[in-house]
Amino acid sequence: MGPYTKAPLRAWFVPGGVLLFAAALVLQTSLLPLSSQAIDFYYYAVFGAGVLLAWRFHSSRIIFALLSLLLAHRAIEFFSAGRLLPTGPGHIAVESTALLLPINFLVFSIAAERGFAVPALASRLGLLFCESVFVAVICAPGQISSPWFVRAALLNPQLLEWTRIPQLAVLAFVLVLGTLAVRFLLYRKPVENGLMWSLVAAFLGFHAGAVGQLGTAYFGTAALILAASLVENSYFLAYHDELTSLPARRAFNDALLGLEPPYAVAVVDIDHFKRVNDTYGHDTGDQVLSMVATRLARMSSGQAYRVGGEEFSILFPGKTVKEVMSDLEALRVAVSESSFRVRITPERRKVQRGPDRRNEKRQKPNPRSELDLQPPGQLFVTISVGVAEGSSRTRAVEDVIRAADQALYRAKRAGRNRVEIAGSSRLGLARRAASR
Repeated sequence: MGPYTKAPLRAWFVPGGVLLFAAALVLQTSLLPLSSQAIDFYYYAVFGAGVLLAWRFHSSRIIFALLSLLLAHRAIEFFSAGRLLPTGPGHIAVESTALLLPINFLVFSIAAERGFAVPALASRLGLLFCESVFVAVICAPGQISSPWFVRAALLNPQLLEWTRIPQLAVLAFVLVLGTLAVRFLLYRKPVENGLMWSLVAAFLGFHAGAVGQLGTAYFGTAALILAASLVENSYFLAYHDELTSLPARRAFNDALLGLEPPYAVAVVDIDHFKRVNDTYGHDTGDQVLSMVATRLARMSSGQAYRVGGEEFSILFPGKTVKEVMSDLEALRVAVSESSFRVRITPERRKVQRGPDRRNEKRQKPNPRSELDLQPPGQLFVTISVGVAEGSSRTRAVEDVIRAADQALYRAKRAGRNRVEIAGSSRLGLARRAASR
């Protein structure tokens, strides 16, 4: 899991919320009159496009969410024969599928993405098959009402008089929507956001009766939101680092195009990161990266990016080096004071299998570093930072980045765990500037 980062307001509503609002505006206000043929075309087109996109992006979670929507709506259409009555198989189908659909969305959200591996497909197809059999049995001809547990009243019936959806199903929708919102807040993944808004659209479809133009259009919009979330997820992966959730190098390069003086650029590197990986394993290395990224994401004065490996960059538009030094020094201290409880599990290729007498005379002892002095069971890491400033005299942003890199190398040579300013010839000048 990447670090927690506060999701901007735009991320909550784009694209799912915007698509649902646009659909509701058209459907509820007759802003754009639509015929039954147009709605049917829209319905089948978005479901078809959604399945193709999910297959192309190897997203079994979205494919099964789409199948859940489609099976639920088609079951209601079949058992109601296009006309919803207060009792009978059609009404039972609405009540039962309204309960099962949010549960499916929760299962598909929590389940790990395993592409189209046969075991994953078999288990999820088995779930949909069992649910389909259940709905078919309780909607058999002659049935008047759904089982008691589907229509159980947990609250005062007057509280939910505004909707035909049973109380238990409404509760399931509320709980699952809350869970999906929390998952999006934690993981910042567009697919979680798409599942959330798609479920809202499905709820509106059930509330509208599920059948007819309005219900069909809302179910189609639910499928459209899922398809759009795949496109948004592709963009997210291209511009964000999956491990840390920070913007990636492509986003960094795009941001450089809009920089205008004054601005500052900081280059951040984790000290002895290769030795962390070799000593404690790559899982611990990933935790270190996520921890540092979390500290970087909390900086309000600049935008951090992961530009590769253990290296990060921070852009400070409209700031000078003097203005950002206190924040960079606070970042350095915060990282150095953070620790992990670890179990030493060196990489298999690094494990000593016995003396190699062929190289016995040529081996040299490795120089001691901060990692050799770690307390047992704990791991502390530090960062080195180089910072440079862009001004009207600077010709290119590449020169500023190069100067920040040189300052970083100087910080490494001076003992690491320090912040150095580009162009500063005396060691420790950066720290003195930060304390002024």
